[in-house]
Amino acid sequence: MGRKVIVAGNWKMNKTASEGVALVEALKPLVADVTDADVVVCPPFTTIGAVVEAARNSNIKVGAQNIHWAESGAFTGEISAAMLKEAGVEYVIIGHSERRQYFGETDATVNSRLQAALKAGLKPIVCIGETLAEREANRTESVLGTQLRDGLKGIDAATAATLVLAYEPVWAIGTGKTATPEMAQETHAFIRATLQAMFGTDAAAKVRIQYGGSMKPENAEALVGQQDIDGGLIGGAALKADSFANLVHNAVKGAAAK
Repeated sequence: MGRKVIVAGNWKMNKTASEGVALVEALKPLVADVTDADVVVCPPFTTIGAVVEAARNSNIKVGAQNIHWAESGAFTGEISAAMLKEAGVEYVIIGHSERRQYFGETDATVNSRLQAALKAGLKPIVCIGETLAEREANRTESVLGTQLRDGLKGIDAATAATLVLAYEPVWAIGTGKTATPEMAQETHAFIRATLQAMFGTDAAAKVRIQYGGSMKPENAEALVGQQDIDGGLIGGAALKADSFANLVHNAVKGAAAK
């Protein structure tokens, strides 16, 4: 298939600059031998500069957790693409479920942020996912289809092929409910089929789709071993160097077994 595993740690609102540097310094030797996966850490805005310096000359890439769609202006508290580029960021998370749940993110604003990221040459990680209520109402495919069509509106096939998507089953995060690898694969397969309908077979086959439903070192190998799961967007397990490194290595094992 040729899709390289991508494991991205979303630190959320955790780690000061000094704590972030300590984490990266501990992580570097643990993943230094990883060549079959892209390893990404996404610290808070205030921690990015220090983490970029700490990760320099290593195989760890740095991403941001959000981006504004405007190039500049009266948007208090927001960060532009140019600011992220100058800070040394390569990736950016867009449309995370917590942004949608708590901060009014919509498919339309996801699309605007995506366009800004692409224009600046940043690599977007676009998040989609359904809530527990939506899943129990059998609306998973309807919700994900809408998020894909509206969130990726205006994107051509060549650009779509370069994207990273992260499927976040919101119903499986912190609810005590879990998705089996087979359940996760079923939804990833639907996502790829939708991409195929939108952008064609070749582009859809190149899109990397991460799983973002509480991936841990213990389940990473089984999850990434599924045909359409290409890595993970990691929360809690990314906050400690040893657990994140173990998860990365196990994800690589899973991919190798496909």
